[in-house]
Amino acid sequence: MVTGNIRPGRRSVPRLRRAVVVALLASAPLAQAGDLLERLAAAAPGIDREVLALALEARDCARLGGGAGADAARLAVIDYTRPSTEERLWVFDLVRGTLLHEEHVAHGRGSGDGMATRFSNVEGSYQSSLGLFATAETYVGGNGYSLRMDGLEPGINDAARERLLVMHGADYVDSAQARRQGRLGRSWGCPALRPEVTREVIDHLKNGQLLFAYARDAAWLEGSRFLHCDLAERGGSGRR
Repeated sequence: MVTGNIRPGRRSVPRLRRAVVVALLASAPLAQAGDLLERLAAAAPGIDREVLALALEARDCARLGGGAGADAARLAVIDYTRPSTEERLWVFDLVRGTLLHEEHVAHGRGSGDGMATRFSNVEGSYQSSLGLFATAETYVGGNGYSLRMDGLEPGINDAARERLLVMHGADYVDSAQARRQGRLGRSWGCPALRPEVTREVIDHLKNGQLLFAYARDAAWLEGSRFLHCDLAERGGSGRR
């Protein structure tokens, strides 16, 4: 279980955690300093560059592991340090180095009000989960067209399928309403999207792509196996 009472603040990684991020980036210079990071950062100037770098490192670690998501051509990044009134989901084409979507996304009602500050892997918490996910099959259920996700990090998000944490559309993901009330509506933990874009986003992400959900959670940042896989020594590369 990941929990945290993380105080909202600056969007960039806070000074206290910056040393952790610097160490992580140093372990995978090919992915983070290479052409792919530059191209994606240019395509999505609104994203925090350090968050994008960590997402690419997690992707490279998944490639080295050879399991779910190893052949992913697309990567979604959610930055939960941003309030729900802002766009905080980006979907990238890793082959072309382009941005496909920049969208609002809801967090779980147990994670907080306008800001997501608490995260969990436990059924019934109604909290969002952090870390790296591999996308799976689509289905049509109570929330319409939906995308199942499998959490790849034991104890962090690996209960996602059992918790029914899926990507789906929801009427409460409404930016105009969010501006009026100060936040989006909230899910039961799912990364819910605007209904108008749900099918296109899901079709870009289904069947073995990757989703990286970020927040300033010290234990996860320091302990995730997808952020500590010694890419430089093992020859990983984010270049395309």
